[in-house]
Amino acid sequence: MPHERHRLHNVRDQHAERNIQSDMCSVVVTGERIFVRGQAGYTIHATDRKLVGPGDPAVQADQAMKNVRQLLDEVGASMDDICKVKVWVTDRAFLVPVINVAGRHLRGTHAVYSEVIVDGLAQPEMLMEIDVEVVRSS
Repeated sequence: MPHERHRLHNVRDQHAERNIQSDMCSVVVTGERIFVRGQAGYTIHATDRKLVGPGDPAVQADQAMKNVRQLLDEVGASMDDICKVKVWVTDRAFLVPVINVAGRHLRGTHAVYSEVIVDGLAQPEMLMEIDVEVVRSS
């Protein structure tokens, strides 16, 4: 079974200043497994991508979870299909607000979580990133 790749792009198209050439996609579907690109506080509109909530990890987390929902909707999956959530934050103080926001979006899902505190993410204005592992329900 071939993998389905959705929202193909090259990093240079979103981050020309970083001088990176790398073909990517936002979602890969292979059987019932769905791999979603880590989401931060950026809108995912190709023509109008912008950071929401500069300086506010909770607002960024809300946008990230809205992105996850949209990407899963596009491939016929739902938030209930999320099995694992990985939360990356650039400050320990951001863990609680980010996890609370993710929890609101995933109420009743009972996914497993991992939390990681890092010195930085791909862009300095990114305060958090959320990565999900998904298995589509049959």
